[in-house]
Amino acid sequence: MSRKALFFDIDGTLMSEVTREVPESAKEALRRTRECGNLVFVNTGRSYSELGKIKQMVEPDGWLCGCGTYIEVDGKSLYHRIMPEEQRRMICQAIEDADMDGLMEGKDGCYVPSPDSRFAEGRRIRKSIHFALRSMDWSESCGDVEKFCVLADEKSDRAGFFRKLGLDIDVIDRGNGFYECVPAGHSKANAIDRILEAYDLTLEDAYVFGDSTNDLSMFEHVPNAIMMGKHSPQLEPYASFCTKTVEQDGIWYAMEHLGLLE
Repeated sequence: MSRKALFFDIDGTLMSEVTREVPESAKEALRRTRECGNLVFVNTGRSYSELGKIKQMVEPDGWLCGCGTYIEVDGKSLYHRIMPEEQRRMICQAIEDADMDGLMEGKDGCYVPSPDSRFAEGRRIRKSIHFALRSMDWSESCGDVEKFCVLADEKSDRAGFFRKLGLDIDVIDRGNGFYECVPAGHSKANAIDRILEAYDLTLEDAYVFGDSTNDLSMFEHVPNAIMMGKHSPQLEPYASFCTKTVEQDGIWYAMEHLGLLE
């Protein structure tokens, strides 16, 4: 079998959202497929600074972070796209004007506008111990930012906010008033193309594994698309195989079924 490149989402795919651990079966599957000569990449919406303990749980060939805004292969940066400071300031002001909460995400840290939030998800993010999070005045420079997320509720002016974003930002609706916002032209699919080009591989050589709406670009783009047992219905029209859940050793099950372990 020719060399393959495998791309994995983290939450709900590699890592259980119940136990917050990567099953031993998944770790062994990734180790074994690399021994067979295949390439393994973590392809996530998280910025590099948000990877947390997953870096100690798995050993991939590279990290594709922030929906394609930062790519690291064999410990070296292959691609890094930083938002212009003027754009970052405009977006921060728009979040405040729309009465929303937000999270600015970058390779070296993440930034929130205040130490507290009226949003439950905003409070959960602030309590996270898994990545570097700083509360600071967004009118100041707050480090390199690659992408951002926003939270909205019935008090928020969502329509006004998204109008201000214009065409420079692609928005992924994650549900329940949570939106992931990425510079236009960047996605998990775009990150895959950069890797395939670097290794002289084709789309047919790629396999993607995911479960949620921010995996949609991968599923629309790559013919070998493996959907976890628990998944967003939006992935179903594009999935080539549905495996078991994380907790049911779904990664191992799929990779064994597809001949990626030998």
